[in-house]
Amino acid sequence: MSSFIRNRTGFSGLLPGVLMMVLGLCACLPASSAQDKAAKAGAVTDPAKVLATVNGKSITAGEVEAASTAEFQQIDRQCSQQKHDLIEGKLKQMVQDQMVEAEAKAKGVTKEVLLADATKAADVTDADVDKFYDENKAQIPPTMTKEQVTPRIKGYLAQQRQGEARQKFFSALEAKYKAEYKIEPIRVSVESAGFPAMGPANAPVTIVEFSDFQCPFCSRLKPTMEQVRAKYGDKVRIVFRQYPLPMHQNASKAAEAALCANDQGKFWEMHNAMFDDQQGLAVDALKAKAAKLGLNAGTFNTCLDTSKHADQVRADIAAGSTAGVSGTPAMFVNGRFISGAVPLDDISKVVDDELKHSGEPKAAAKSK
Repeated sequence: MSSFIRNRTGFSGLLPGVLMMVLGLCACLPASSAQDKAAKAGAVTDPAKVLATVNGKSITAGEVEAASTAEFQQIDRQCSQQKHDLIEGKLKQMVQDQMVEAEAKAKGVTKEVLLADATKAADVTDADVDKFYDENKAQIPPTMTKEQVTPRIKGYLAQQRQGEARQKFFSALEAKYKAEYKIEPIRVSVESAGFPAMGPANAPVTIVEFSDFQCPFCSRLKPTMEQVRAKYGDKVRIVFRQYPLPMHQNASKAAEAALCANDQGKFWEMHNAMFDDQQGLAVDALKAKAAKLGLNAGTFNTCLDTSKHADQVRADIAAGSTAGVSGTPAMFVNGRFISGAVPLDDISKVVDDELKHSGEPKAAAKSK
């Protein structure tokens, strides 16, 4: 199900998310015959082929390709993920079609009647809207009033309830007809050892988060990750890695500050202080935060002024980019990529699936 809230576009409905998905698929969809012939005719296959000259110097295809390795890797990953998602979606549809056909035959009704009954859900009340609004204020842009978002909330909750009813129905059918999916999710290898973390090293689920302390969407994810910790406890280990974006002028130094605080055992305290005050990320403000947190001021200030951890920040950025990160926040749940400040439900679906495969019971629905 598409999320009600999309991090990169702020507070959107379902349609922009669908459009984004369609646009994202365009690069990997099969080309038409004419397009394919044109692409092959214009393809650069000789690394020595000169593609441009400037000031008497040549730039070859091999040089361009070497400089674009990370971008090519990202395209390959995106296309592989999209192909996997298409196969997984079609597989699930085929399994569901067979189960519905069998169940409809057993009950002596049409498939349409069976599905209509399965997706019935209770109406969304004003109290439901109020509850959702209060629980998700942090992820709703302050420029939008409650009255403006109420129709979207109602539509989202109605779809969510229909989806939950449908999911419950198909889960029951899967148990009855012994359906078993053997397709594995795509996983990306992301190093998690040696970085700031919460939770036991042997937790069945490890979430590696790449984030930017100046990014507003990253600050919106912070309470969600706290909910993850509250819901799953020691079943989840959360690892934090740096990914300051170039358009955020204070982000790189804030990333260094977090690692300087980590040297003194107070990474998460600095992490919280910076996300709670994203306007105060200039160097002097970072030093003031460190002092307020009780860090050794001289040690912290020297660490920050000498850029002690600048290389580590750059290494984190490189590792994130190699893994497919292009914006923040981004996370990998046992290597499974999730992009954006998604709500708890989106993360829980992946975590619960990982716990299921590890033999661990999934957490209770209550988050506190």
